[in-house]
Amino acid sequence: MTTNNELHNQFEKIPGQDAAGAGPTGEERSGSHGAMIWEIRTEEQPYAFLSDKEIKDTNRYGQKIDLIDLTEHKLPVGRSLYINENPAVGTNPNRNKQHGFFFTADNCIGCHACEAACSEKNENPAHLAFRSVGYVEGGSYPDYKRMNISMACNHCDNPVCLKGCPTRAYTKHVEYGAVLQDPETCFGCGYCTWVCPYNAPQLDPIKGQVSKCNMCVDRLEVGLKPACVSACVGNALDFGVIENVPENREQALTDIPGFPTPEITHPNVRFQQINELPEEMKRTDSMPLKYHKDENGRYRPAVDQKKGREKHWNLGRLSSRENPLVLFTLCSQAAIGAFGLSFLGAELGLQELVNFKQSALYAPLAILSFLLVGFGLFMSTMHLGKPHRFYRGFNNLRHSPVCREGLGIALFMGGLGMHILFSLPNNSVFQALYSWVIGADITALIAPATAGRWATGFAYFALPASLVGLYYMNKCYRIEARPFWNHWQVGTAFFGNMLSLGGLVAGAVMVPTLAFSGLGYATALAVCGGAMGAGLVIEGIGHIAHSRAMGQAHHEGGASHYIQTTTFGKSFWARNGLLAANTVLVGALLTALLVWDASGLTALLGWALAGLLLVVTSVVGRALFYVLVVPTTMPGAFFWKNKGFEEHARDIGLAHMPQVGVVPLSH
Repeated sequence: MTTNNELHNQFEKIPGQDAAGAGPTGEERSGSHGAMIWEIRTEEQPYAFLSDKEIKDTNRYGQKIDLIDLTEHKLPVGRSLYINENPAVGTNPNRNKQHGFFFTADNCIGCHACEAACSEKNENPAHLAFRSVGYVEGGSYPDYKRMNISMACNHCDNPVCLKGCPTRAYTKHVEYGAVLQDPETCFGCGYCTWVCPYNAPQLDPIKGQVSKCNMCVDRLEVGLKPACVSACVGNALDFGVIENVPENREQALTDIPGFPTPEITHPNVRFQQINELPEEMKRTDSMPLKYHKDENGRYRPAVDQKKGREKHWNLGRLSSRENPLVLFTLCSQAAIGAFGLSFLGAELGLQELVNFKQSALYAPLAILSFLLVGFGLFMSTMHLGKPHRFYRGFNNLRHSPVCREGLGIALFMGGLGMHILFSLPNNSVFQALYSWVIGADITALIAPATAGRWATGFAYFALPASLVGLYYMNKCYRIEARPFWNHWQVGTAFFGNMLSLGGLVAGAVMVPTLAFSGLGYATALAVCGGAMGAGLVIEGIGHIAHSRAMGQAHHEGGASHYIQTTTFGKSFWARNGLLAANTVLVGALLTALLVWDASGLTALLGWALAGLLLVVTSVVGRALFYVLVVPTTMPGAFFWKNKGFEEHARDIGLAHMPQVGVVPLSH
């Protein structure tokens, strides 16, 4: 199903209408233009039709349910959704009201009929499900309790998927309040799957694009409930204008055990769960989480130490689908730091850095920085499901930190490229090469002084752009749905690596250049070494604070910390030990350099060792950063939506059988 309508100005405003009715008339089923939107089966049962008779003005979050009122009548009533390019407009009297799902957990028997109906209607492959059924369980025989949970997209009041998507593939509509996604606009970055707390957007690694629940708006247009609701055999699922409690129901809760906090997105789903449950409910998937009942009767997440406290290496599992992002972040941070040190050091009048800038190898260092950030951007592009659509990554600059990150880094690369271009006329090697190839003096093309001014101007353009890109790189990971990342340690890691890796790259070029030129290099070594040391200290402070915070947390961040200290425990502590040792080593080398002027061969070998340790700890640390994060997802089942089973299926070859619903790890 495809749609063309967009609710411009984002979703910052949106919800529902007023009156309601029972089943549609024959004219309504066809739409106001007479064209068939959805074919209604003969003898369709009454429970399959929408039947909202009373509409509230606002939802429990204080937002208007009438979406036309919410948008201050800036959008017209009666717009066509152009479902499958059909211009017909449904005559559902409540089509401009915010709709939502109602789930009665006590009635759900876990038959997966809703899942099957959804997948059949949307023709999903076995490894994708827009609606999933999982469960939590607790107690012991004979008082064992299990609660099933059926969950799809909640078409939230604050759809973070829409705001995060760099391609603007998402639209919040005034028709039913549906949050719709266009897979053909998507380029498969998967950022929406990161920010959604409910695992609603589904990234298909085979097609390289995301798709999700579309609220069955084609069925709504003719007065039918979504396919999943109509298929529910236990009367557990219902649907209608939000806040309308179905008949024979007495609750309309905003959360139940296993459901992430609704405060992030204000989801349009309501629950009933009356049957008494144990004080503690556990997940049956591999996620180390369980849920404890607090003094208010609400279930809160807690760490479930399912695999004990034994520590492992698991170095092979550090490799993940996010490997390109490991390289992108590290390379771009190193490039920014290296260029910033070499250029600003000379601008500040540090004589040895001025000497280096006037040498023939200043341009090669700038070119190396350019190549590093270019390689990083290339790897970021190859991370996409559809790399050839990379240009769509700037479509949502108004909201998406991914867009702003990409723009900042791209502007840095462009400014750096122009800086290099205008630096070449002052490079002696390039002057000789130009004269030999072209047979003319380059000064006839542009005066060295003019070229120098342009080069300086572009450098001052590139550096602020790089900091903007780095700032939004940090913002990309401050995600409420991923508590392990939502900590200021992300900033200390990124900016710390900019200093430490930048100092390493700059020092690796500057010190040998000055040494072989017979010039002093102690100041350059002190500047680059100082940047390395400062970066290591900043990074270390962040790691200590983060580890302490996550170690005390009782949410998904605490679960990530548990995995960090057990599944990857030996790798984690080895990284910490090497990071601490390297910080001490760099501090000792700096002290020796500043106090005793120790800059000979032995000292340089020590700096080389420090650089090697820095590269190792940076790569391992960044890989851990990506593989450890536990999102606020809904509970899975034993064989379905279970990361542990998926890993097992890949290990023994089951993933090669499409019907298992697990795809091999591939791009």
